[in-house]
Parts: sequence; structure tokens; C-alpha cells
Amino acid sequence: MSAIPHAYAIAVDPADIDFMGHVNNASYLKWVQEAVVSHWQKLAPADAVAEHLWVALKHEITYRKPAFLDDEVIATVILEKVQGARAFYETVIRRREEVLAEVKSSWCCLDAETLRPARLAKNVIDRFF
Repeated sequence: MSAIPHAYAIAVDPADIDFMGHVNNASYLKWVQEAVVSHWQKLAPADAVAEHLWVALKHEITYRKPAFLDDEVIATVILEKVQGARAFYETVIRRREEVLAEVKSSWCCLDAETLRPARLAKNVIDRFF
């Protein structure tokens, strides 16, 4: 069973540019957050989206090349696995075919009402594969 990739278009904002004239490293974290949440909202059923929130636990980023203001950037998100209330993602950020950054991240699913860790139903997880 293979994961369904999710492409997320990124608009490079002037506020993303640092003193060296390229995208600041912190912007990549913002982009990963937006891309993973977009993936969840696109593939999960509406009731699961309403009942669950996601918080990041860990990001490991490998920066390959800098991004600049006028670049067309795409983040491709893949859910690698779900283990209990945790989900493990890989996000690759590209400018056309060039890999700009690779991100491995882990996230915790929370019940939106109690804010406690929550396991997803198998039928919800299956929608991502």
C-alpha cells in the first residue's frame, strides 16, 4: 500500500527573505506546517478534520539549495506511517525539479475538544494510502 502524495504550492513572500537575499530557514518550517495541514484537510473526512488537531513534535530538515523571492516552490507531502496518535511525514520542497529541502517530521494528533492525544480510526488512515 503506497501513500498518496500531496502537492502544496508555496508562495514565497517578501517577509520570507533574510539578510542574505534568500528564504530564511524558519520559513521552511512554516511551509511544512501549512503543507501537512493542507494534506490532512484534503484527504481526511470533514468530521475527522473537525474533531482532530495536529501539533508538530519534531522536524529534521536537510537544506539542499536556497530559494528566492520569485521562485515557484512546491512542497510534496507523504504520510509515511501512523503509530498510535503519532504520524510520520516526509516533505520535499522543490523548485521545479531541484530539491531545495527534505524534511522528516513527526506529529501528534489531538482530540480537538480535550486537547489530549487521539488515535485515528483505521478508515481515516486508509484514506492516505
